[in-house]
Amino acid sequence: MLTMSDRTVDVRQHRHRHMLPFGAQPIGNDTTCFRLWAPSCEHVALAIEDGDTIAMAATGEGWFEAEAACGPGARYRYRLDDGLAVPDPASRFQPDDVHGPSMVVDPYAYEWRHTGWRGRHWTETVLYEIHVGAMGGYRGVGAYLPELAALGVTAIELMPVADFSGARNWGYDGVLPFAPDSTYGTPDDLKALIDTAHGLGIQVFLDVVYNHFGPDGNYLHDYAAAFFKDDTPTPWGPAIDFDQAEVGQFFIENALYWIHEYRVDGLRFDAVHAIRNPAWLRTLAEHVRRSIEIDRHVHLVLENEQNLASLLSCSRGQVCHFDAQWNDDVHNTLHVMLTGETEGYYGAYAEAPARRLARALAEGFVYQGEPSVLHDGHPRGEPSAALPPSAFVFFLQNHDQIGNRAMGERLTRLADHDALRAAIALMLLSPQIPLLFMGEEFGSTQPFLFFTDYTGPLADAVREGRRREFAKFSAFSDPARRARIPDPNDRATFEQSRFARPLDAARAHDAATSDASPASPASSRSTSHPGEPHPAESDAREWRHFYQAALAVRHRLLTPRLERTRSLGARVLVEPAAPDGETAALLAARRAPSAASSAHASHGAHDSPTRSGALAYGAPASNGRGGGVRAQWRLGDGEVLTIAVNLGDTALALGDLPPGTIIFETPDRVRDTLDARTLAPHAAIVWLTGDLHAFIRHPLETLA
Repeated sequence: MLTMSDRTVDVRQHRHRHMLPFGAQPIGNDTTCFRLWAPSCEHVALAIEDGDTIAMAATGEGWFEAEAACGPGARYRYRLDDGLAVPDPASRFQPDDVHGPSMVVDPYAYEWRHTGWRGRHWTETVLYEIHVGAMGGYRGVGAYLPELAALGVTAIELMPVADFSGARNWGYDGVLPFAPDSTYGTPDDLKALIDTAHGLGIQVFLDVVYNHFGPDGNYLHDYAAAFFKDDTPTPWGPAIDFDQAEVGQFFIENALYWIHEYRVDGLRFDAVHAIRNPAWLRTLAEHVRRSIEIDRHVHLVLENEQNLASLLSCSRGQVCHFDAQWNDDVHNTLHVMLTGETEGYYGAYAEAPARRLARALAEGFVYQGEPSVLHDGHPRGEPSAALPPSAFVFFLQNHDQIGNRAMGERLTRLADHDALRAAIALMLLSPQIPLLFMGEEFGSTQPFLFFTDYTGPLADAVREGRRREFAKFSAFSDPARRARIPDPNDRATFEQSRFARPLDAARAHDAATSDASPASPASSRSTSHPGEPHPAESDAREWRHFYQAALAVRHRLLTPRLERTRSLGARVLVEPAAPDGETAALLAARRAPSAASSAHASHGAHDSPTRSGALAYGAPASNGRGGGVRAQWRLGDGEVLTIAVNLGDTALALGDLPPGTIIFETPDRVRDTLDARTLAPHAAIVWLTGDLHAFIRHPLETLA
């Protein structure tokens, strides 16, 4: 039985390598050891490009080994019994994409600069999700890091970078999990990005996908059929067999590889409910925890539809497996309250959404064992009230919630902007861990669409399959409307999703408008007078200032005392009212696709949020927008944090005023309504007890 690999670190701590027990490992300047698990083969040969083909020795239990006189930069494949040449499943780099040869990489080639970096405490984390390709590759992301640091972001989360087929993909179709995709840059470019982030005090999280492989470029079936369970189908084909020792180790090594060779600060594990093996997940976490230097902070985060609170629990004397889970429940509830949408999975949150939000703020999960309409009435989740608030990642937008909509609309196109700011204040100032999606910090209305780069029958299947998915939604019951859903494989779909600063997006929109209708009056475009800022620039500045101000309050007044924070409960102030007939008709009209709305879904950052394109889940809602809640937490130093939020169009009764000083409010001076014990429409207020001036001057002494 193969033993788990050791991590090798240069004694000077400037160069790092995770010694994999398979793949290609340079063992000298001109010698490399190759190792492959191919239990479906009797013979395997190593084919060096422009070099020799070497028979690999069978060493038992499906393993093949060889040494070759080649070093870093050499390109190679494995040649199977039938003559098929395949890339290395543990390839560190694929310069010519997934069907090309693998490249031998020297992990020691990169010299790390910020060797003293040990990470951050989890409670200091403010996440910012990024698609690397949409931001211009590793170097493009690195160039934006100083602005994120100034904003108050303390961690970036990269959508998957494992090698996928083609030049454009969200990353969840990866097939070679050890190879950073060459479209974004080289392995050393990725290391330089991580190194730069550490120099700015920013953690780097990586999204990894262990529940399936993509549809193009996965050759494992040809030489390692035992990697899969043929009797267990999934939407991606036969399930991966995590009970097979070599399979489980393959992915454990991948996690260790990113953490130690690339020095990432955390991993986000995609859709682990599809792995269907909680015991293996715990084993994975235990291997990671045991491998970490004692003074280093590394965090493990789950996406898990099953809401298994037991994976997040940590009792004295036991291994703490996972730090947190993406909290879809709080997002789904707030989305219903902000937009009124109740189709698709939002239907599970349509009834009494304010009550559900109160539970999410007080206890984490909304579904803690209750029957779920999305799961045929079966129970979903486990009790989560005993978990700390930091066990939940709180987001209003992410790649899924924007990009899985037919037209990729952001909340700035779907919700009242004042109500949205109130919800953002709740997200940024609650003790749960906030996550932003790229561009939301300046109120972007640019779509983020689902995109791929397939050709031939696979491209047709992806395009038509996606359009069929939306047939069940009323907004797309008409085939003509479905036909306007962007083709994921069209390069224009990706180009619309590229990260763009508001002024650049607005100018592009103005230019397109001018080109399309040169005789149109200037008032029809968002132009500015000489010497005045562009309207999009001014709007973006206001949004950015809002996020920056809220995060400054979080970091200065809340973060130092979030350890040991516990909920004191939350209560409903008001549920959303059902819309009258006229309002429901207006909502339906706003959500109906049209040629004009499709154009608005694709252009400038300054268009009206009411002129949205078709919604993935858009239909006349059974209930209206709005609702209000009030939540309280006791912080680690004993002080009390209270947040009251009103997402509705009318003032609501607040009752007795909470104790403490107001530390944040939106809109400005909304506190002036408190004399009447009411909270104004589309508003949020945050109170904190204690001597704030003393805490600001001496936070550590105050905590002591």
